[in-house]
Amino acid sequence: MNLALRIALGTVAVTALAGGCWYAYTSANAQPVMSVGFTGESDRIAREDLDKLAEAIRAMPPGAATLSNVREAARKLPWVRDASARRRFPDGMEVQLDAYEAMARWNDGFLVSPDGEVFPGRSADKLPKFLGPDGSAAEMTHQYTGIAKALAPLGSPIEELRLSPRGAWQVGLESGLVLELGRGDVVARIERFAAAWPQLVQGAPRYADLRYPNGFALKRPAEAPAPKTASKTKKA
Repeated sequence: MNLALRIALGTVAVTALAGGCWYAYTSANAQPVMSVGFTGESDRIAREDLDKLAEAIRAMPPGAATLSNVREAARKLPWVRDASARRRFPDGMEVQLDAYEAMARWNDGFLVSPDGEVFPGRSADKLPKFLGPDGSAAEMTHQYTGIAKALAPLGSPIEELRLSPRGAWQVGLESGLVLELGRGDVVARIERFAAAWPQLVQGAPRYADLRYPNGFALKRPAEAPAPKTASKTKKA
């Protein structure tokens, strides 16, 4: 009987404790939020966007500022990859932000992360621009690393990387040089071109067609066509 009594009393205590915690949780959620703080990678988020979110949370009516509602509101901000929220007794809210990292610009008004994720936002940093079909950002991100490494001997960063709907690649460098890469093993073609670059740089080519199996075609500044409209000339 003593054992049964102890079990019963323990059950009552646990139930009372759980009920008290639930009451405290629901009571806290029913309180209006007066102060909002941000932690995590909030430095990547525009201060104006953080201020607007804080204002929107404080304006939520009692009971509406749930952790799930605040989290969803935070995830809608530009650059925010994920978010979590917790109450700070008695009337505070802490929002932790996980922000994207930008690797390139994507088409118009979007950015690409190193994982190939497309997200809305703008950046003041100098980033290459990706232009490709919808859904190709991950493929372009994966290919970009190898292309950039192979182009390093040319001494000019990538300004624009293009992928056509048919899978053909084109690179524009900050120096103004445009490289037509075609499809297939584009890194090997770039490496072959880069090996010959010390002999080519004095002529300042503005366009190179690397789609040949054993060479490439060049055009000088006066002959260089606009991107994607080039015709082949002298074979190197």
